[in-house]
Amino acid sequence: MFSFLAKRHTIARADYNRWLIPPAALCIHLSIGQAYAWSVFNIPLTRLNGITASADGDWSREQVIWVFSLAIVCLGLSAALAGKWLETAGPRCAMFLSAICFSTGFFVSALGAHWHWISLIYIGYGVIGGCGLGLGYISPVSTLIRWFPDRPGMATGMAIMGFGGGAMIGAPLAVWLMQHFSHSQSNGVVATFVVMGTLYLFVMMCGAALVRVPPPNWQPVGFVPKRNVTLVTSSNVHVDRVLRTPQFYLLWIMLCLNVTAGIGILGKASDMLQDMFGVSVAAGSAFVGLLSLTNMLGRFVWSSASDYIGRRTTYTIFFGVGALLYALLPMLGRSGAQSMFIVTCAVIMTMYGGGFATIPAYLRDLFGTLHVGAIHGRLLTAWSIAGVAGPVLLTRWAEHQKQAGVARTETYNGVLTMMAGLLVVGLVANWCLRPVAEQHHQAPNA
Repeated sequence: MFSFLAKRHTIARADYNRWLIPPAALCIHLSIGQAYAWSVFNIPLTRLNGITASADGDWSREQVIWVFSLAIVCLGLSAALAGKWLETAGPRCAMFLSAICFSTGFFVSALGAHWHWISLIYIGYGVIGGCGLGLGYISPVSTLIRWFPDRPGMATGMAIMGFGGGAMIGAPLAVWLMQHFSHSQSNGVVATFVVMGTLYLFVMMCGAALVRVPPPNWQPVGFVPKRNVTLVTSSNVHVDRVLRTPQFYLLWIMLCLNVTAGIGILGKASDMLQDMFGVSVAAGSAFVGLLSLTNMLGRFVWSSASDYIGRRTTYTIFFGVGALLYALLPMLGRSGAQSMFIVTCAVIMTMYGGGFATIPAYLRDLFGTLHVGAIHGRLLTAWSIAGVAGPVLLTRWAEHQKQAGVARTETYNGVLTMMAGLLVVGLVANWCLRPVAEQHHQAPNA
């Protein structure tokens, strides 16, 4: 019955148009990228009883915000556990299961909101939906790299750009739906969950239907593999062997530190601008929208640029320039240079997004193409750690500073300097990368 999901039924003809693959990947990533817009549900979920304001029995903000963190943790864990299976099952099967899990997360959360059981929302969007996020995130990556061996950074950037931009669709859609379905007895959250789950199920299934894998030994016309390029191998490292290489752990540290710094800024952007410059809530929200846009654009621009300047150079820019920019932010806050502060944060966000989009190509350079999807899945455990560490570090630091009587304009100075230090550690890790030792290479016919 489900034989169409088998990998053997997704092998394309030799003349298949490879440019049909990025739209298939975008169907998945634009959908699961809604995760970045989860915050639009935070306040409505604390008003399920009171409708327009929190009432007795409603959940607190602290209870609700853990849904997103749980989803990110499950994203990393499911990607790590399912990565090896994905290489065997193929992208269509993984995309299909991702669609089922992600949409089911919305449906179960709708029941949780209707019955006012927050545990169901944790299980629904947090666990089941989070597993859908992980499966969907890694499902097209290795396929894109194999279709675009001449431009792997650009190819993965196109898809992962969709994850960064998914919130630009998901946030206004959710807000509009909640307004549409709200009435005197409901704030529209339950119906919104059902509708969004249905819409994303349809779009993601379209992506699963479109995806194809290239035939064996396929290469684009005129493509000549580069030879003797530093940190670019023509060999492959098995996913079970990769954990024995120092390169994997260096890349894990690099991703973890880049995400910890970036996601901390993204999660507290509105609060930072309001505290440091006294702007309105509306201006803070617009700032968040700008950072989401630059996060999305950075994924495509930086990953595409890495095909020409190299992955090591790209990450040297991320960490070296990024550390300087983080260290600059407190000074801009003290001087009241609001415009420069905004521009600096926007540039930082391009590198945050670029780090996500460039890492699959870096993996491909070091470990080959054969197991890159599975290896990428294991590396995403770094995101699970950073997705909790970044926001918690920035939030708790800010609250501690406020309780200590530190001026609001100075609240974030220490933690921003700490973030700069983290990026310096990432810079050192990037410099330490060397080609993988031949003893870890897989035999050509293995």
